[in-house]
Amino acid sequence: MAWFTISYAFGQNQDTVAFNNVNVIPMTEEMVFPNKRVIIANGKIIMVEPASKPIQYEVSTTIDGTGKYLMPGFSEMHFHLRTDDIESNLKLLIANGITTVRNMAEMPEQDQIAIRDKLLSNGTPVPNYFTTGPYLQSADLQTEEQAIEVVQMHKRRGYDFVKIADNLPENIYLKLLEEGQKNNIPIIGHAQRKLPLEYSLRMKSIEHIEEFLYVSEKTQNNLLFDYDLADLHEVGQKIKQSGIYVGTTMAIFDFINACLNDDRFAQLQTHEWTKYLARTEREGFLTEKNDYRKMKNKKFGGVEASTLFHQYFVWMQKFSRIFVDNQVPLLICSDTYGMVIPGFSLHQEFRFLQDAGIKPYDILLASIVNPARYLHIYSTEGTIAKGKNANLVLLDKNPLEDIENKTSIEGVMVKGHYYDRSQLNKMLREVEEAFR
Repeated sequence: MAWFTISYAFGQNQDTVAFNNVNVIPMTEEMVFPNKRVIIANGKIIMVEPASKPIQYEVSTTIDGTGKYLMPGFSEMHFHLRTDDIESNLKLLIANGITTVRNMAEMPEQDQIAIRDKLLSNGTPVPNYFTTGPYLQSADLQTEEQAIEVVQMHKRRGYDFVKIADNLPENIYLKLLEEGQKNNIPIIGHAQRKLPLEYSLRMKSIEHIEEFLYVSEKTQNNLLFDYDLADLHEVGQKIKQSGIYVGTTMAIFDFINACLNDDRFAQLQTHEWTKYLARTEREGFLTEKNDYRKMKNKKFGGVEASTLFHQYFVWMQKFSRIFVDNQVPLLICSDTYGMVIPGFSLHQEFRFLQDAGIKPYDILLASIVNPARYLHIYSTEGTIAKGKNANLVLLDKNPLEDIENKTSIEGVMVKGHYYDRSQLNKMLREVEEAFR
């Protein structure tokens, strides 16, 4: 199992680093504050001040921020550690400006607690790392006693969440929620599709926006039912009142749609991100062995798979816009599976949300501020302010004008350690070599 060893440009804990004459996007409001100086020491922001002010600190290194934009790092809230090459996964995340990640399943061959503890104790700057326990299905939760034991096991081991990925009988689902409340460990996951929507809204978060299609009686009765705005706003208000968070996960649906289209599937073979897919994964995801590819000629309820999944994607974009309009807190999640490549897929998700008509600031809230509040780390993450952790992204262009500009990454600071563009490129080359 590989561990993260790449060197950073500068920013040892004893160093004091200043971003000078930089445009700051603090994420406390939809504003750019020009010509600022942001000073970092011991992994923390210790000062945000006008660049014209005489500097009062002895600075080891100054980063020229002229014409550039400094903002908090991004969060990937639906990540799957798919190979045992942890180092390559982390490099892909950091190279794309991700400083917080939530792993969404412990696979049978993994020990996510050991991984998380090793990362946190290794002394090397890596993203904040949160994780669920094992992938839980109905076979794992057949009695109320099993539900109690599952929650208690998660609590003993130290997982951050209990994730359910299957429909459960009402009594077992309610017992799971009750035990989670007793043990102060959140229950999250897929919606309970066989129970009324209100039941699913009792979780802390629903991890796929598509779930709202499956719990709708209208969709169950007619797969191609066309929601009107009144339907969507009604659902949006109900979700807002529940206080639940909702993950977006549209990138995975775009991958499914690519698998169902011959031209798009052929293009995946030479896609610029394919080189960041491990060889074993390329052999599975980019061939006819791919399970999504096998659905190409199938019908669901009399509807061609390609037609149905395309319509689902359109609905998911529509739902996202309505939810934002109704102030439902979204979490940017890409669900890193198949050609949903860690790091890069988060930027895909941003683009899909902008295409849905959501303004850039609201998209950034869903990847920066909302995750910090959801994870209960807002006191130290999510904004640029004195006392916050120095998890930052330096951009060449203003992302508030166009969300695509958030890919113009000049550098990434993780816990006060700075990776410049040349080192980020080096990370990507090393991943390509490791996966060749």
